[in-house]
Amino acid sequence: MEYIKWFIDFVLHIDKHLFEIVSNYNTWTYLILFIIIFCETGLVVTPLLPGDSLLFAAGTIASAGSLSYPILVMVVLAAAFAGDNTNYFVGRFFGKKIYDRDYKLIKKAYIIKTHNFYEKHGGRTVIIARFLPIIRTFAPFVAGAGTMRYPRFIVFSIFGTALWTFTFCTAGFFFANNPFVKNHFSIVVLALILIPAIPAVYAFLKQLFSKKKKD
Repeated sequence: MEYIKWFIDFVLHIDKHLFEIVSNYNTWTYLILFIIIFCETGLVVTPLLPGDSLLFAAGTIASAGSLSYPILVMVVLAAAFAGDNTNYFVGRFFGKKIYDRDYKLIKKAYIIKTHNFYEKHGGRTVIIARFLPIIRTFAPFVAGAGTMRYPRFIVFSIFGTALWTFTFCTAGFFFANNPFVKNHFSIVVLALILIPAIPAVYAFLKQLFSKKKKD
């Protein structure tokens, strides 16, 4: 319970916590950011780690001069790209086994939802999923477990990773001094978490109601 409270507080006040990390660890902060982003993207057991909000918060801190914006962008790009590739090959080698069982740390429901997302959007899912929490974590895995060839996957991955990184890091960098953002950062963080999830929630509800009608 305490861990959950700490995690919620960390996400909602991620700017303050990240600033403390920068103050305590200086340049080691880049490695910490790399690990968090890599795990959120590359490990199917950590889909709830902060992603969009973390990049936005890091961008605001870079705007204050505590982090280097160019280095931040390079670190995020490297971490997200490495995570995508790791997840793809994990899916390639272990996907079928995980599909057949429902592990405690790997929710089969998430994998199925992501697979359905692929069915609807095709290869573009790798790009679209970059902006959708949870689905972002499982998209490379499902791509590897499915029939998507690696050369095709890597093109979508590069484009999606670059678009995601520049969007949120740059938004944080340029909106850092906005009065509303400074005074209501928790609200901004919630918006970054909830708004990208709307399409996934809509798709889930649509699927749920269509099943009820059939029954």
